[in-house]
Order: sequence, then C-alpha cells, then structure tokens
Amino acid sequence: MNRLAPLYQVTAELQELLEQEITAKNREQVILKVDLLVEKRGKYMEALEPPYMDEEIQLGQQLIPMNEQIQQLMNQLFADLKTEMKQVKKQKKSNRSYVNPYKNVQALDGRFLDSKK
Repeated sequence: MNRLAPLYQVTAELQELLEQEITAKNREQVILKVDLLVEKRGKYMEALEPPYMDEEIQLGQQLIPMNEQIQQLMNQLFADLKTEMKQVKKQKKSNRSYVNPYKNVQALDGRFLDSKK
C-alpha cells in the first residue's frame, strides 16, 4: 500500500483550490478550506517515516513541484489580502477625514505667540 497516496490527494485538492479564481466574496471560504487542507496535509506528512518503496519515491518526486506551486499560489493570495487590507485602511482614514476635516488641524487662530523671551 502506498502511504503517500492520501498526501498526494490532499495536495492535489489544495492545489486545485488555490488555482481557482479567488474573489473578495469567496476569499474567506477559500482560506478556511486551505487552512483545513494544510492541517490535514501536515498530519499526513508527520506520519511518514522511511524506508520508502519505489512507488512512494516516484509519488514524492511528483509532490515536490506541486508543493512549490502551492507555495507560490499561497504567497500570491497573502499578497492580495495584504494589498486589500491596506486599501481598506486607507479608505477608512479617508472617510474619517471627510467626516471631520478639521480634526487634525492645529492652528492657533487669533493668537500671537511671542517666540522671544
């Protein structure tokens, strides 16, 4: 029996999930599924112990490029999320300054401050 088969299946499912189009509407669900699959995959990886059969070695060689692609896709997802969070933060700041434009003004209108002593 090939011990890497369940790991390969979970890895393929994770890769397929990350390759689909991720929008703002479905991002939360995708991230939750990715988290579950990564945990499941981690448990399978912890259970692996040598010696490996030839079939397992071949399957492992197929897993390496899949893992690299998954890593790139997850980095892209993370970068997109960070960009969107920055935009939301910037928009909130802009909205606050629109609601109260004089909040940060530190003008001392009508006063004279003598700088000499």
